[in-house]
Amino acid sequence: MAVGDSDKQEGSAARGDRETSAARAAYEGSADAGAANGRADASQGDRPLVELDHVDKYFGTLHVLKDISLSVSTGEVLVIIGPSGSGKSTLCRTINRLESIDSGEIRIDGEPLPQEGRQLTRLRAEVGMVFQSFNLFSHKTILENVTLAPRKVRGISVSQAKREGMDLLARVGVDSQSGKLPSQLSGGQQQRVAIARSLAMHPKVMLFDEPTSALDPEMINEVLDVMVKLANEGMTMIVVTHEMGFARQAADRVVFMADGEILEEGTPEEFFDHTKTDRAKDFLGKILAH
Repeated sequence: MAVGDSDKQEGSAARGDRETSAARAAYEGSADAGAANGRADASQGDRPLVELDHVDKYFGTLHVLKDISLSVSTGEVLVIIGPSGSGKSTLCRTINRLESIDSGEIRIDGEPLPQEGRQLTRLRAEVGMVFQSFNLFSHKTILENVTLAPRKVRGISVSQAKREGMDLLARVGVDSQSGKLPSQLSGGQQQRVAIARSLAMHPKVMLFDEPTSALDPEMINEVLDVMVKLANEGMTMIVVTHEMGFARQAADRVVFMADGEILEEGTPEEFFDHTKTDRAKDFLGKILAH
C-alpha cells in the first residue's frame, strides 16, 4: 500500500475517533430528553425521578446555589424561572454533572449522581439536555447528527439508527430537511434537530436550558410547540426559560429562583395568579410588561 494511502487511512481513523468522542460528549452533556391534560398524574409513583437534597454550589466565594432541595416525578414538567444570575442554569447543569456540587446530593431514579467514569456516562445518556446554542456537527447532515451517538454510544445498527432518526425528525417537524447541513436550516429548525438528537438516546428526563433565548422571535413558537407536544406525551422535563406563556400552558409546577435560592414554587395558577413574595411580584411585573 502506498504511503499516501496509509496516511489517508490513518487520518480517516483519527477523524472517526474524534467523532466518536464528540458524539459521546454531545450526548453526555448535549455537546460538552403540557398541559397536565392528557398526561398521567405526575405525582404517582413510589419515588421521584430527579431529587436534589440540600445542594450547595460555589464559584469561588460566590454562593450560586443555596441549600436547594427539589424533586421531580416521572412525567412531570417543572419550569424554573427567575432573573438573570439567580442560579437557574447552574441548577440545570448540576443534574447531569456538567457542574459539580460542593455539598448535598443529587439522585436520578433513586441512584446518587456518579462522580465520573462509565456510570456517569450511562447516567448522562439517560438525561438529555438542550442548550441555548444548537451544538450540531456542522460537517454532518441533519440525519447524521441525530444518528451518530445512538450508533457510537448505544451501539445500534446504521439501519435502525436511520429509522429511529427519521421518526424523531418527523416528530419535531424537520424530516424533510434530513439531508441538509445545519447551516442550511433556520435557528428554530436547528434547535428542533437538537431536541431530536437528545431524544435519540431515549432519555428518562430532558433538561432545557433557555432553549429559545438565542432564537429570533418568529422562530420561538416552533420550538415551544415541540416542547409542549413532548410535555403532552408524558416526557419528564425540567425547563429553564423566560417564556411565561409556556410556563402557564405546559408546566405542572413552577419554581421561582433568585440569588441562588428557591423563593416560591407551586402550580402555574398558584404562582401567576397568587404570587406570594415581593421578589417574584417584581420579576413578573417587569417581564410581563414587555
